[in-house]
Amino acid sequence: MAKKQEAVVDNRHYDVVLRPHITEKTTLLSEHNAVVFQVAGDASKPEIKAAIEALFNVKVTGVNTIVSKGKTKRWKGTPYKRSDVKKAIVTLAEGQSIDVTTGI
Repeated sequence: MAKKQEAVVDNRHYDVVLRPHITEKTTLLSEHNAVVFQVAGDASKPEIKAAIEALFNVKVTGVNTIVSKGKTKRWKGTPYKRSDVKKAIVTLAEGQSIDVTTGI
């Protein structure tokens, strides 16, 4: 009975974690046991931690968040604004890893 109980996957977890953010910088972070995800704009750090632990069955040691403000661009002379993007840098425990190239 001393089994570790699996984290229950809730539908909200799929709403919190939107997609992995894969760039050259984020692949360099994988050497330091960190993975970057694009997350919902209203997601808090504890929600992000719970979602990652439940969806990927890993132990998260830290979550840092960044909000990248959307740039103002022009298309055919008409200005428009790109959406703001919230990213979460998730640090995993030693020996843990997430393969972001595979689906959930």
